Amino acid sequence: MPLPLIILIALIALLLLWFTRWQKTGKTVLSLSWLALLLLSIQPVADKLLLPVEGRYAQRYEPDTVHTPPVKYIVVLGGGFTYNPEWAPSANLISNSLPRVAEGIRLYRLNPGAKMIFTGGKGVNSISSAEIAAMVAQSLGVPVTDTLALKKPLDTEEEAAEVENIVGQQSFILVTSANHMSRAVKFFEQRGMHPIPGPANQLAVTTPLYSWEKYVPSPYYLSHTERAWYESLGRIWQSTKPSRSEKEHEKADGSR
Repeated sequence: MPLPLIILIALIALLLLWFTRWQKTGKTVLSLSWLALLLLSIQPVADKLLLPVEGRYAQRYEPDTVHTPPVKYIVVLGGGFTYNPEWAPSANLISNSLPRVAEGIRLYRLNPGAKMIFTGGKGVNSISSAEIAAMVAQSLGVPVTDTLALKKPLDTEEEAAEVENIVGQQSFILVTSANHMSRAVKFFEQRGMHPIPGPANQLAVTTPLYSWEKYVPSPYYLSHTERAWYESLGRIWQSTKPSRSEKEHEKADGSR
């Protein structure tokens, strides 16, 4: 991630300044690392990097109920979470997770009779991301009978495999963060599935801001840079490694 990388580079520069004769190199590296941290923490630069990652998913999805029949499933992918039973349910969904659940509920209201599928494992927590997301949806009025928690998947590729067991080849709305949507859709389509993108948690700001909001460095906008960095690396990795579905087909062919 950009922040630890910049800190590491700055540390190397300090070591050069304190313990070597490479004073000019140390000063140059330290100055560049400071400048990089400054630029990546201001809105125009951070959102310039993030906007292409969000791409066409920067706008919300509105179901065409006149020409398109309602879907039977709305799949909400897991994200950051913790679990403290003393907190309000929604407080346990961190960062990108709560906007995903909120958008899933909005789309659920527009698709009467649909089932909401939540995904995500438990990690080091006592219950899973999927269970907490379902709990939040239920606390906001979604009937228990209309929610399903897939507790085993630990990443998007595993989520696609688990969802396929329930949804099969029928169309469904896929809800995840706008910056993650392109990569997520590809994982589902690799399995021959038909996701309808329902992007949530759009981050890149294109509306007017005060000058101080744009040009004063902020950890909030540094987090936008991190999302752009993370998803760009994820897309590169996704394009270079064989998909899980390809491995499954190869394994099936080899066993015949």
